[in-house]
Amino acid sequence: MWYNKNVSGNQKIKQGLISIVIPVYNEALNLPGLFDRLSGVTDALKQHCEVIVVDDGSKDGSFEKIVELGKGRSVTAVRFKRNFGQTAALSAGIEQAKGDIIVTLDSDLENDPRDIPLILEKMNEGYDVVSGWRKERWEGAFLSRKLPSMVANGLISLLSGIPLHDYGCTLKAYRADLVKGVNLYGDMHRFLPAYVAWQGGTVAEVPVSYAPRQYGESNYGMGRIIRVLLDLVVVVFMHKYMNRPMHFFGGWGLLSFSLGVVSGTTAIVLKLLKIRDFVATPLPLWSALFVIVGVQLVLFGIVGEMLMRTYYESQNRRPYVIKEKVAVP
Repeated sequence: MWYNKNVSGNQKIKQGLISIVIPVYNEALNLPGLFDRLSGVTDALKQHCEVIVVDDGSKDGSFEKIVELGKGRSVTAVRFKRNFGQTAALSAGIEQAKGDIIVTLDSDLENDPRDIPLILEKMNEGYDVVSGWRKERWEGAFLSRKLPSMVANGLISLLSGIPLHDYGCTLKAYRADLVKGVNLYGDMHRFLPAYVAWQGGTVAEVPVSYAPRQYGESNYGMGRIIRVLLDLVVVVFMHKYMNRPMHFFGGWGLLSFSLGVVSGTTAIVLKLLKIRDFVATPLPLWSALFVIVGVQLVLFGIVGEMLMRTYYESQNRRPYVIKEKVAVP
């Protein structure tokens, strides 16, 4: 076994296999330095390690470089037919991983592989996820990069309920049984700590080193913040209302319908009291709009309930996760 339960019920790392998953996209010049540092780390660790490198459709010879550098080492190279994005690459790597602990790491050396033992040491305290925090990142660009990053991470923490300073840091460690089989889309890989916490897992964060990339161009831009926030809306909705869509759509639908009734009633009262004609107030229009929107939202809720039930029943799934079962004599 990789882990067992200690007195407090948390899980503690023992001897076993660690899977290190690395997504790569046009990082041929950074790969030699990455493999050199990674070799030193894996040699120093007491646990057995496997390295899974996923080439996300690179066009600079990254895959050939991975194969060359990986010879004689426990390296699995996976190559996409085209660029599918970092989330897809991490998802593929996690799917291929055989270890009970999965460590994810960027290939551009902004994450230092030598911080992996620090992550694992924190995980040894009993956490299910340990996330890196690039505390010194964007120190010279407060307004243009650091402040937007702080706002985005703060908003993600607020909506997810899991306070982390750096959701975007790829250097993380996970208990494999909690992330295996999780379907990831868009840029949703960064929300995995929140997903694990929602399933009852424990999450910790440790400061890690950060160094600007030396070669190549960053694949991140300000536009990604918008995409991440949109993905966040989907993730939070799926977490809170996946099993009860009517509570979301129906709640807003009833509110809208009520506003329509109030607007219509007010318009009629004003007309009867000869205070204001229908054509002299927007209340009749608002009433019709709110009522129509309310009815549509309630119908959306009904359709959502039908889809949710079809999802669970067609795949024989259950809307719960059992942690353990003990037959008490």
